[in-house]
Amino acid sequence: MTKQLTVLQVLPALESGGVEKGTLEVGRYLVEKGHRSIVMSAGGRLVPTLLEQGSEHVELAIGKKSLLTFRYIRFLRRYFIENHVDILHLRSRMPAWVCYLAWRGMDRATRPRLITTVHGLYSVNAYSQVMTKGERVIVVSETVKNYVMQHYAVDEAKIKLNYRGVDRAIYPFAYRVSREWLTDWDRTFPETKGKMLVTLPGRVSRLKGQHDLLTLLNRLKADMPNVHGLIVGEVKPGKEAYLAELKAAAVRLGIEENVTFTGHRSDLREIMAISTLVLSLSTEPEAFGRVSLEALSLGIPVVAYGHGGVGEQLQKLLPEGHVDVGDMAQLVARTSTWLRKPPMLKEHHDFSLENMVNNTLSIYQESVASLANVNKKVA
Repeated sequence: MTKQLTVLQVLPALESGGVEKGTLEVGRYLVEKGHRSIVMSAGGRLVPTLLEQGSEHVELAIGKKSLLTFRYIRFLRRYFIENHVDILHLRSRMPAWVCYLAWRGMDRATRPRLITTVHGLYSVNAYSQVMTKGERVIVVSETVKNYVMQHYAVDEAKIKLNYRGVDRAIYPFAYRVSREWLTDWDRTFPETKGKMLVTLPGRVSRLKGQHDLLTLLNRLKADMPNVHGLIVGEVKPGKEAYLAELKAAAVRLGIEENVTFTGHRSDLREIMAISTLVLSLSTEPEAFGRVSLEALSLGIPVVAYGHGGVGEQLQKLLPEGHVDVGDMAQLVARTSTWLRKPPMLKEHHDFSLENMVNNTLSIYQESVASLANVNKKVA
């Protein structure tokens, strides 16, 4: 009989984002498989969902970047012991440091197995190095694996590649929006009705390539006046000046009527589903790029700067969507071609949520089994 595991995942908060979403997905899967799932964070809007799915939540401001946060070390050691934690899974740097220091001072034979996930291409320094200190180090793409191997002295044998996955029940191929949603969308954004939509999701930031979208629309407008661009993403505090710069650029290029800034939207799935193309134009490589995968899973073609995790997705699912970073001629050519005749996409792929959570559980179980084998040898 498979041992029931107690798994504690630790991250700063549960507000929103890919790391947070993945934490909930793993927690739900653990509960479904009869394991005990605990998440430790400062809380946030996703906590009710976490609890509804059967996980437990421990509220602790463990992600606060302050020396005072290290006062939790003694509490953590006691918590790990009293709750018989089998797996300690660290997903962010500040919580990882506090938990790692607590874990390191415990009995090697009885402390939890330590798992870390490197979710991003973190700055290379001692602060980030903690994410490579797990007994198993999960990486979310080959890009991240290569980055870790290049910058840190990590035994490759303990690195476990586990691509992020998409829930095909939520992002089914050829998904169609409801009539009610479409009516509300057309009422809110009447300028998009009947247009070929080219959508760029992502927060408003120079790194996300919104200015390249504006240049693209300017190049397309003469031959394809029915094309309309959507910039879908929040403007974080401090980025208001860049948004104003983008809007001024749209006016200067004469395309202010050919682009819509939607701001933050919670219905990105529906927006992508009514789009003709989705773009990923990040000038810096993404560690994985969940949104591009969601679009491809819906059956919407993606044209992207083909580096990082997004490049890996395209290589497996739609190689023709690759564009060299910053190559505007390539971007214009590929976009205009696919607006006229969209490519055929694969309905099935291996970047599934089922694979991701199953692989995660396998890593947990293998870690616990390896400790049991070591203890038998010692005995």
